[in-house]
Amino acid sequence: MSNAVEAPTKAVGLEGIVVADTRKSKVDGIAGSLIYCGYAIEDLARNASFEEVAYLLWHEELPTAAQLAAFQAELIPARGVSAAVMDMIAAMPIDAVPMAVLRTGVSLMACCDAEAESEDPAARRRVATRLLAGIPTLIAAFERHRRGLAPVAPRDDLGHAANFLYMMNGELPGPAAVRAIDAYLVLLADHGFNASTFSARVTAATLSDLYSAITSAVGTLKGRLHGGANQKVMEMLEAIGSREAAAAWVMDAIDRGERIMGIGHRVYKTLDPRAKILREMSRGISEETGSKYHGIGTMVADTAVDWFEANRPELKLYPNVDFYSAGVLHAAGVPTDQFTPLFAMSRVAGWTAHVLEQYESNRLIRPRAQYVGPTDRVWQPIEAR
Repeated sequence: MSNAVEAPTKAVGLEGIVVADTRKSKVDGIAGSLIYCGYAIEDLARNASFEEVAYLLWHEELPTAAQLAAFQAELIPARGVSAAVMDMIAAMPIDAVPMAVLRTGVSLMACCDAEAESEDPAARRRVATRLLAGIPTLIAAFERHRRGLAPVAPRDDLGHAANFLYMMNGELPGPAAVRAIDAYLVLLADHGFNASTFSARVTAATLSDLYSAITSAVGTLKGRLHGGANQKVMEMLEAIGSREAAAAWVMDAIDRGERIMGIGHRVYKTLDPRAKILREMSRGISEETGSKYHGIGTMVADTAVDWFEANRPELKLYPNVDFYSAGVLHAAGVPTDQFTPLFAMSRVAGWTAHVLEQYESNRLIRPRAQYVGPTDRVWQPIEAR
């Protein structure tokens, strides 16, 4: 009988590898569907507030009216972050990258939280509440700082989306902007074991604290192949400039072999269900605000999809969530380089839900690498090298 150890199966990028069970969300890339705790994303985006969805991801049931009111009452005082964190934001260079500021702010929050290191489940839930409520405050405060304005304190009488826009702009937002931001937050709240969620769970699996896990997630989301893609989409639309120029721009990009940002997804082999909803949202808010970018975006998407379906159907490339979210956030008044922090403001609901789930039945996440370097080198003294 052979005693040889079988070599591990290699999956580059862990593609197709299942590493854990989750009750939070299911992504079906073939059918083009997404569910949170059993509910179709289409139903949630059209009917639920972000607070309801965050509650759902944490508790795996939609709240009753009383439960929602109690949850909102917990969020309101948690919107205020410590003076040390606000001082840090005020000391940041105005040209700092917003995601770098957010990453630093989340990490500093841990130093100001007496429960940061607690392993008590109730304390961890309170920390998750502070993260969910405090991240919008961090984003808005830095936006005010770089405009040369003082931060605006959160209000007790506004919902999550409306309060963020109020803190950022210092005035009550219009209903179209609130609807757009709230729906966007719902649509981005969770998405299976994406890169940032996975990094959060890997950190939590070492039994590090919740703030460390979310700091890991923010750093991962910062990358342009993950959360930074929506900013790149907006920069692309701005560079195109007009609907009339869009089709020619797409064809030139294809001829040059360049990637069209926001087209294609690692998991979805059909239209991203979130993109379908965001396309309609983009049309509606653009009509209300007069934004030209919905028209440019739809021409880019339709031209690209038609070309790929006719010439490279095996690639199965369609618009993803980043493509249409760019136009929605722009029309709602969010600065382009704040798009990815808004993504984090949404996804922190899913990150914290997954981290808490990881803590419930933890096992260290420790994949293997396949060594491909030399194995028979002989040491030589430095004089002989």
